[in-house]
Amino acid sequence: MRGLPHSALRITRASHVSRATLPSLTYTASRTFVTTTQRPAPAQSGRAPPNPPPSDIADAATAFLGTKKRLPEFSLTDKVVLVSGAARGLGLTQAEALLEAGATVYALDRLPELSPDFHTIASRAEKELGTSLYYRQVDVRDVVNLNKIVTDIAEKHGRLDGLIAAAGIQQETTALEYTAEDANRMFEINITGVFMTSQAAAKQMIRFGKGGSIVMIASMSGTVANRGLICPAYNASKAGVIQLARNLASEWGEYNIRVNTISPGYIITAMVEELFKKFPERREAWPKQNMLGRLSGPREYRGAGVFLISDASSFMTGSDLRMDGGHSAW
Repeated sequence: MRGLPHSALRITRASHVSRATLPSLTYTASRTFVTTTQRPAPAQSGRAPPNPPPSDIADAATAFLGTKKRLPEFSLTDKVVLVSGAARGLGLTQAEALLEAGATVYALDRLPELSPDFHTIASRAEKELGTSLYYRQVDVRDVVNLNKIVTDIAEKHGRLDGLIAAAGIQQETTALEYTAEDANRMFEINITGVFMTSQAAAKQMIRFGKGGSIVMIASMSGTVANRGLICPAYNASKAGVIQLARNLASEWGEYNIRVNTISPGYIITAMVEELFKKFPERREAWPKQNMLGRLSGPREYRGAGVFLISDASSFMTGSDLRMDGGHSAW
């Protein structure tokens, strides 16, 4: 207990007295404390909690939601959500989570070949979850085609409820060696692409008058500089995404459109595993830079995406949800 005064140490030791022998304090409106006798806690039976009543159990079509009445604000049933950059990686993981919450999901990506996982998830959505995962090939820099695709999707369903903008690129180059061409490409995809995708979605949300939620994948690198990782343009682009979200939230709030960002820490992906082959020292150094002493996996951000798209976050906009294991809180 280094750094604590002796009096604090004595209080800590005294706290080991059984709570059943101590009085509790009730704070009253008159700002006085009244002592009452605290009842002992009931003994733990060790039994599992009872099953919900039959009337509360979801039917087969919505079984993935557990029950009809528990935390309904997380349900995305009948919602239509876009996810850019969802052919693989973090974007595809987010798409799967949205499907499990009941949404119909459209994955947008420029890749002509989808990962095998995409087809597996699409099949599961159809056979097990009672919903659908679709793919539309588009580069977020192709604004005309992007708007056409988003408009067609909204017209087909008569609504557009959400967007997770996860499309982005990374390039590790020192600031003295970065070319203007590479920097412009980074900003064009990571900032302008996110902006234009959000704009296309917002136009349809406004058109159908149902509002919606837009989530942009930023990064802890938009707030802090990464020690030992040389990526000035990438970090600047993610800082731009965080600021972009605040401004869009301020403009589109009147249309009941919420705009937030998720800022992940280091995530172990196939691309990062390849990076570790080139820089093996990072596999050991990076986990030591956060408070949990490990790196994250894509699945650890699933709940955040569903939370921000769903009504569970209905009063949250213009915010950055930083999930970096405490990396930037030291």
